[in-house]
Order: sequence, then C-alpha cells, then structure tokens
Amino acid sequence: MDCNCTGYHCPVDTTLNMIGGKYKALILWHLIDNTLRFGELRKLIPQATPKMMTQQLRELEEDHLITRTVYPVVPPKVEYSLSELGASIRPILEAMYAWGTDYLAQNGMKASCSMKFPI
Repeated sequence: MDCNCTGYHCPVDTTLNMIGGKYKALILWHLIDNTLRFGELRKLIPQATPKMMTQQLRELEEDHLITRTVYPVVPPKVEYSLSELGASIRPILEAMYAWGTDYLAQNGMKASCSMKFPI
C-alpha cells in the first residue's frame, strides 16, 4: 500500500495540521459545550504563554474550528466558542483522551491534566 501523505491530500495529515498545535487540542477540549474568554482559557491552560495562546487561537480561527466574537464595549470583550466544524471534532478528542488514559494506566501513570472526562 503506497501513500503519498503530503499537504492536505492525506486525511490524517489534514487532521493533525488542524489540531496538532501545541495547545490546540486542549483549547478545543475546553470549548466543548463552553464559550470562554481569553483569560478563562489561560487559567485552564496555564502552561501556555499569552503569545502562544494567541497564536493557537488565531490558527484555530483561520481553520474555522472556533468562532471569535468581539463585543463593542470598553474594555473590549472577546469570546471563543467552537464552530459547527469544531464541534464535529469532539469524537476524535474523546478517542484521544481515552487512548491516552489507557496508555498512561498501562505504564503505571494516572492522567493528570486540565482535561476532564466525561465532558
């Protein structure tokens, strides 16, 4: 079986390009069933620097996985939520969580992160 997995012609490569950023999966996970502001996401993912969080959010928005809503108030209010496309990634994130939990357990470790399951 020969596979030329380059660019956006490979389904797995496409998925990884869209959600494979350093904090993208965590951001998407926290936005499942939630609308959050930048500061709330930072509290949930404290290891992400503000610059990295901003970059990851911009990329997710460019890929149409999240929606950024800006309210015309002072100071500015910005909220992030999953788009319809972003919501469709939920089963993949849940499968990744389950697989990772099993892997950690098989290696004598316990899941310890900001992701909680079930959502």
